[in-house]
Amino acid sequence: MLIADKYHLTYCTNIHPGQDWASTFESLVEYLPIIKNKISKGQPFGIGLRLSNKASEELAMSDNLPKFNSWLIKNGLYVFTMNGFPYGNFHNEVVKDKVHEPDWTTRDRVNYTIRLFEQLAFLLPEGISGGISTSPISYKHWHKNTEKKRAVLEKGAVHMTELILKLHDLEVRTSKYLHLDIEPEPDGMLENTEDVLNFYHNFLIPIAKKELIKYLDVSEDRAKELVLRYCTLCYDICHFSLAYEEPAYTFGKLKNAGIKIGKIQVSAALKVKFDTSDKDKIWESLAQFDEPTYLHQVTEHTNEGVKTYNDLPFVLKNKPDVSELRAHFHVPIFLESFEELYSTQDHILKVITILRENMITEHLEVETYTWEVLPGYLKKELSESIIREMNWLIDKL
Repeated sequence: MLIADKYHLTYCTNIHPGQDWASTFESLVEYLPIIKNKISKGQPFGIGLRLSNKASEELAMSDNLPKFNSWLIKNGLYVFTMNGFPYGNFHNEVVKDKVHEPDWTTRDRVNYTIRLFEQLAFLLPEGISGGISTSPISYKHWHKNTEKKRAVLEKGAVHMTELILKLHDLEVRTSKYLHLDIEPEPDGMLENTEDVLNFYHNFLIPIAKKELIKYLDVSEDRAKELVLRYCTLCYDICHFSLAYEEPAYTFGKLKNAGIKIGKIQVSAALKVKFDTSDKDKIWESLAQFDEPTYLHQVTEHTNEGVKTYNDLPFVLKNKPDVSELRAHFHVPIFLESFEELYSTQDHILKVITILRENMITEHLEVETYTWEVLPGYLKKELSESIIREMNWLIDKL
């Protein structure tokens, strides 16, 4: 939906199960009209569409895509952003680090992302931009030394250059501006602002510029402009709060480097403050979030920088003596605290304050995908939960 005549606001449909196109469409039909009617009755409602590779392949078959577009129009819905990070199934099985498979060193990741962009170009209404968020190149723990990590970043930049050429061609052919939104997260090859700046300056820009000059016959300055136009950042608030980076710091650094924010994902992480004498109760509360489906990295801010524990079970087993921890578990954005725990909702409020003064991006997407695996006391009926989050954010905006 359009907020204040400038923000396209939605939630990400990775909340809903959808391994193939039939199950994905079934979920959209079940939930979207109800949610739209509650929060956007008088105007079109945008969708943050998540398609697995299989669902995307099947959407491209026969007349599925035109039929889907007709259904969207009939129900006052439109797609302006997509989540192209998880490639395979995202529900009801162990995901963990497999969420990064296949990574940006592979043809499978390139082909999947190109197909999503072709589908988004078809679905995107005239007059607005479209974006697809994607993985931060690869998972850091798969690559054991500096040389191998450098090779992964180089290969990722080469493959993203192919996407830049594709997006330039799509804009020439369709007049629709689409961008790839790279999404840093803990233990990704890109996980904080400095990682992003390093990737752009030392890999993506120099590698892509060379190819763009060659294939498009443009100047060096124009080639750099195209890189920064089509490769933008997905700023997931939860992820950057886990890096203990203030929004103003990140936005300022990126602006100075010419790197645009293609999408802000509005999400909150778990915050654990050991500020009471009853630490056992705090650990008991945290243990309720130990579930086997997703990777829940835990971060600690130290004098040497941010220390990352690669998953929550390790922390629960060892119970480090710290003053604060943050965990990669997307919790409801409307909650500041629950039982003995807190959220990083304060980072969301800081971002909203900045948005009031600066048009950082026009794409906002609530991304709390963990409703199925939340502790029982936080679970409510799914559409009710989504509506509550959306209304909270609309009110704050």
